Amino acid sequence: MAINEQQERFCQSYILHRNASEAARAAGYAKEHAARQGHRLLQNEEIIERITDLEQNLTTDVDVITEIEKQYEYARANGHTNSAIKALELLSRIRGTQEEKEDTTDPEKLEQDLADSAKICGKEFYMKIGKLAGFLDSHNKIDNVDHKEDKQ
Repeated sequence: MAINEQQERFCQSYILHRNASEAARAAGYAKEHAARQGHRLLQNEEIIERITDLEQNLTTDVDVITEIEKQYEYARANGHTNSAIKALELLSRIRGTQEEKEDTTDPEKLEQDLADSAKICGKEFYMKIGKLAGFLDSHNKIDNVDHKEDKQ
């Protein structure tokens, strides 16, 4: 018995998310039953075998890369920031990007990397980070509190 299309989407999502609930939701299973459905799917031998096959073919199978790119676009379009970041990390590992070899201590390069991340994560994410870091107050205004950099 072969797996169906939805189960295939689960397998592909699982190698991206490494979370059965998230993969079940991404594959189209009902949100309220995703945890149970994900757990059930991971008990199926054919599902486990397909996940193993996908993992072994990640570096050579162009279709898997295309699917991860689709998962990234879906996650980004639907506000799944963590899933989008995981997809980018996986694509980076698969492609072995040159950026990994570059010196990341260059301030201009670091600023550009942060700007690129901001484009991916979105304004709300960075507003939240600004609040957590103490740069923004509850009204999203720049906080006038002195910070370490200001004192130096």
